[in-house]
Amino acid sequence: MRALLITEDFRNDQYIVKPILERLLRDIGRSTLRVEVCLDPLLGGVTEALKSERLQEIVEQYPTVDIYTLCVDRDGVVGRRKRLNQIEDEFGDGFFAENAWEELETWLLAGVELPAEWNWREVRAEVHVKERYYEPLAVLRGLSDAPGGGRKELGKEAARRIDAIRQKCPEDFDSLAQRIEAAV
Repeated sequence: MRALLITEDFRNDQYIVKPILERLLRDIGRSTLRVEVCLDPLLGGVTEALKSERLQEIVEQYPTVDIYTLCVDRDGVVGRRKRLNQIEDEFGDGFFAENAWEELETWLLAGVELPAEWNWREVRAEVHVKERYYEPLAVLRGLSDAPGGGRKELGKEAARRIDAIRQKCPEDFDSLAQRIEAAV
């Protein structure tokens, strides 16, 4: 069985979402679902990732996939969830769409040890979490020059604490997790 992960830009996002999604599937007893990253096409941004015609191209290009998971940044756009609901309705069962609150790096940060002086509520509320919190953490951990700017290593680390991610990100990641769990 195959699960296709679609992100607005796989070049960095795959390092965050793939290990977390793999761990989620393992924890809900679906480790036989092999997670693949959609590398073609490179959508190159949230605007393209939310276009029905682009998503239809992907579905047609990967017809043997059992579940499709679209993960994008919220970027402070309050109405983004409405569009994601439309996408889920349009593509039906087996297609899940979620926006990280505010960026996918937030899910990663929810699963790793943060500096003691950081307040989770402030991290969670920050629209520019990548620049304000993720990048300083990668520098602090000596990973900014590693694959994905440290996302590869930190994504794996975060995946080991999937329960923390679900608890700290209830409106987005846990909601996605519950929908996937109910469907598969």
